Parts: sequence; C-alpha cells; structure tokens
Amino acid sequence: MQLARRAFLHLAAGATALSAMPCIARAQAYPTRPVKLIVSSAAGGPTDILARLTAQSLSERLGQQFVVENRPGASGNIGAEAVVRSPPDGYTLLMIDATPTVNATLYDKLNFDLTHDIAAVAAVAQQPQMMLVNPAVSANTVSEFIAFAKANAGKVNMASAGIGTPPHIAGELFKLMAGVDLLHVPYRGTGAAYADFLGGRVQVAFFGPVSAMEHVRSGKLRALAVTGTKRLGDLPDIPTVAEFLPGYEAYSWFGVAAPKSTPSEIVLKLNQEINAAIADPKMKSRIAELGATTLPGSPADFGKHIAAETEKWGKVVKAANIKPQ
Repeated sequence: MQLARRAFLHLAAGATALSAMPCIARAQAYPTRPVKLIVSSAAGGPTDILARLTAQSLSERLGQQFVVENRPGASGNIGAEAVVRSPPDGYTLLMIDATPTVNATLYDKLNFDLTHDIAAVAAVAQQPQMMLVNPAVSANTVSEFIAFAKANAGKVNMASAGIGTPPHIAGELFKLMAGVDLLHVPYRGTGAAYADFLGGRVQVAFFGPVSAMEHVRSGKLRALAVTGTKRLGDLPDIPTVAEFLPGYEAYSWFGVAAPKSTPSEIVLKLNQEINAAIADPKMKSRIAELGATTLPGSPADFGKHIAAETEKWGKVVKAANIKPQ
C-alpha cells in the first residue's frame, strides 16, 4: 500500500509540473512579435516621452520591438478603451497616467470600468506640478496668493491643459483646501495655455516642472510651490503646497497596464523588466530630467495606487462639481 501511495504521489507531482509547463514556456517565450504600447494623448507630452523611454528599454531587454502608438481623443478614453477591448495576450499595453482615474468619475457613461477592466503591470514614475503665477500677481508665497485670491474672488483665472488633466485637478484640490474661488480656463494642451499665461490673461496654473522652469528662470513666471510631498532636489528653495496647506498632494504619474485577464506570468515578466529598466542609471537620469522620480513596485502595488487615485480624485470631481466638456 505504501508503495502504491508513493507512486500515486509521484505521478500527481509530475502531472502538476506538466500542467505548469505551458505557463512557464509562455512567459519564457514572450514576446515573440512586436508589442504595441498605446498612449492616450498626443505626441510630445510627458506620458508620450516616458512611453518612448519605456518602450526603447523593453525593446532592448526583451529582443522584440515595443512600438508606441498615440491614440488621443475624448480625454484619453479612446486609447484606454482600445486597450481594454484588445486580446489579453500581452501584445497591446497602455501607458496609463492619472487622467483615466479622474475620468472614472468625471464621465457618467464610459464603456469600461478602469479598476476592473485593466491589469496593473508596473508603475514607472511620478512627477509633481509647480504652482505658478504671472509676475503681475502680487503674491510671493502660497499664503499671500490665497489672500490675493480671496480679495479677488471669482476674478483670478486658473489655466489648465484641459478638463480632468493633472494641472486641472491639482488646481481644483487647491481651491477646495484653500477655500478660494478661481475661474478655471481650460485649454487644449499646455502650449496654448502658456501663450495666454505669459500674456497675462490668466494668473495662476499648476504645470509640470520641465516646461515651467524655462519661464521661471527667465522671470516670465513665478514659482510659488511644488505639489508633491517633498521639495524638488534641484530646487530646494521652492516650498511644497503642503507646507501651507497640510495634507495637500497632487502628482502626475505614469505606468504600464494591460487588458484584464492577461496571463499573470506575462504581467510578472513585464513588471520585472520595467523595474529593472527604471533602476538603470541612464533611465533614472532621463526620468530625473523630466522632474520625475521612479516608482518601483509589484503589479499589486500599482493596482492599489490606481484604486487609491481613482477614489481620491473621484471625491474632488464630485466636491468641485466638475463636468466634462
């Protein structure tokens, strides 16, 4: 009887190993053809730049082309839905940023559920915004700006790159926490917004440090604060908004996601390669040039981050009564 039992256990163990072999082989073989990395915005922005850096690194590491494909439109919903509807085989990925977590509440009728219809793969980086004012504004600190805004309630224009974009929601969170009434003026991208901002037609905006610093150094704009929890390493004299409004925090962040039901072994392989890529000194340096920091972690870590951001910005959208264009 003992021999029979031993033989049975041996056969069972062998069967288990055989059943796992296709998954292992699939992960080892992936990718066997080019992979599309969808960007839900136009070329040239931070999401696009980080997607191209990530794609280049993955192409080099995995020996297959990772090709960036821009599918802008509908505030990023077109690109996100294209990935959600793609086969869950690891060959169509999404370079996700903060925008879809806002859209989840901003739009009443989306054809997908962000937190249920995608598989979080890996975070890549996060980037704070900078709180900027036109030099005509008589404020040199966040506290002085709050006083200025309250004295000019409803008359201070706040530019953004569009409804639901990181500059917009960073500004809306500021309005709620500071108790100020700013008039939101949405533009089609930061380029158009900067034209009016520099021309004095808007007074305040929350834009990324890379595009902002050129104008700050030239004296055309004044930086009052950064929206992250820490001061920027190369700009230690610029405080955080949280130093004036405790608890304030707003980041743009970027990562890779896949359609729901993508095999876990492929997700894990991509996660390991992306974490290795962002640990590379060259990649780290390039990300730092964008005013961003790397975000290593597991797929579960990134999934929790997406869920937390969706909940956080959902509350802001509702409290500020933000409506889509």
